[in-house]
Amino acid sequence: MNNLLRSLTRTDNTFAPLALRLPVAIIFMAHGAQKLFGWFGGHGLEGTGQWMASIGLEPGYLMALGAGSAEFLGGLALLIGLLTRPAAVALAFTMIVAIVTVHIDNGLFMSNNGYEFGLALLAASISLAISGGGRFSADLPLNKALQ
Repeated sequence: MNNLLRSLTRTDNTFAPLALRLPVAIIFMAHGAQKLFGWFGGHGLEGTGQWMASIGLEPGYLMALGAGSAEFLGGLALLIGLLTRPAAVALAFTMIVAIVTVHIDNGLFMSNNGYEFGLALLAASISLAISGGGRFSADLPLNKALQ
């Protein structure tokens, strides 16, 4: 178990992941808050669940809860840099689902509700899954404590 935790929290003490982590975390947390709590003009779990059911993601309420939780809690994990790798993998999976189920048929550009933004968030998530949290992440001291 200790080896698994060391692998999940391994990261270098560099600024590059931090520069990616913070804005991506804020974006994911905001989108998750829209789905979960109806903040920032979102529709909350009920409205998001109804919409998800209407596009074939059933049961809609549970899908909204899963996507919203992944985005909000995964974003929070990125913000503090705690278990950055697993959080980033969950967020990458969420973006793949969003791209494939909602955006792919609309082409690339956001102006047509395309997958451009989702693709950028997917790339950022994959990058963080590879690099870890970097400098000023909770993973860095946690990993050193596990050595």
